[in-house]
Amino acid sequence: MSGVYALMDTLLPFEWLHYTFMKNALIAIVLLTPLFGMLGTMAVDNKMAFFSDALGHSALTGIAIGVMLGWQSQMSAMLLFGLIWAVLITFVKHHSKMSADTIISVFSSTSIALGLVILARGGGFAKYSSLLIGDVLAVTQSDLIYLAVALVLGVIAWAVMYNALLFTGINASLARSRGIPVRLTEYAFAVLLAVAVMLAIRWVGVMLINALLILPAAAGRNLARNARQYAAISVLIALVCGIAGLLSAYYWDTSAGAAIVLYAAACYGISLGVRSLCNR
Repeated sequence: MSGVYALMDTLLPFEWLHYTFMKNALIAIVLLTPLFGMLGTMAVDNKMAFFSDALGHSALTGIAIGVMLGWQSQMSAMLLFGLIWAVLITFVKHHSKMSADTIISVFSSTSIALGLVILARGGGFAKYSSLLIGDVLAVTQSDLIYLAVALVLGVIAWAVMYNALLFTGINASLARSRGIPVRLTEYAFAVLLAVAVMLAIRWVGVMLINALLILPAAAGRNLARNARQYAAISVLIALVCGIAGLLSAYYWDTSAGAAIVLYAAACYGISLGVRSLCNR
């Protein structure tokens, strides 16, 4: 990583990048936000806006179960439970007459309540409270390797599933008639989303993870004229808001995750205004 740091010092000679933890945070944001920008477009199109929220809440339960089993790695516990939860939500959605938002709400509230009950025993929740808001400034070099791998695999998976997901989001019945494995596609996307959410939860936080996924995509949808623009604008908004939030955390001594979400919300508000003007 020393070579990467040296290159950053040469290309970005800013005061705030003199610190290693800020370099790590910037690299993490550059790796993380494009992935969420891409996945967010499909989450919005496939009406899965609150799916990531349920997955984020399940992180607490995953950690709680890991603690009960004596696991040392919080990430392993979160990933395993997140994957199980994602598959279970998708399964119940396909085999129940209830609406998707009701099912997701049930799973979301259940997972966070179960996690809190287990972790709060004996007043021990305080050491896990940082998961609620996250801290991107705590990213380490080893974390960056996981994020880089996640970005590469996420881009490949997104490219492979893009047409099937797009078709499914437009009309699932028509997609099925054209030979697209709709259910398999939805399961695969749910697993991909679960992995992305669990990898990001420690730095974005349970309370903010859904907003980071949805707001850039929602803003991009208001501004784009076609699917390619939609993806590009969503990724750009996520990246710009991520960097702006990091700078705000440094200069204003505040939460980077919360600042990122507020900038994304501002972009969404601006996109509504632009769309309204264009429609006139």
